[in-house]
Amino acid sequence: MEMELLELAPDRAVGRIPVKGNTQPAGLLHGGASVVLAETLGSLAAQAHAGPGKQTVGIEVSATHHRGAREGYVTGTATAVHLGRTTASYEIAITDEAGKRVCTARLTCMILG
Repeated sequence: MEMELLELAPDRAVGRIPVKGNTQPAGLLHGGASVVLAETLGSLAAQAHAGPGKQTVGIEVSATHHRGAREGYVTGTATAVHLGRTTASYEIAITDEAGKRVCTARLTCMILG
């Protein structure tokens, strides 16, 4: 997927992937690639929130695909919606290089340990 992590904190994670190599047969960014980017960013932020000695697992993910992307990179920004003791939830906005939203995803992780 050639994912790059650009920023990581408990309340925010940013990363990107190239469209090339992550497309479906029609040449558009694969929706599954958007979900992988979203879940990875949210999960990394949730782990940063949980801290050492704890684990996090995704328990719910959903995504709405707004438009296609055919070239360049898409960037995901995971923003905390809830940072609790047992769960952490994020909204992940994925945008193209023009800043147009390609996908909006939501992720909830359970904190174990």
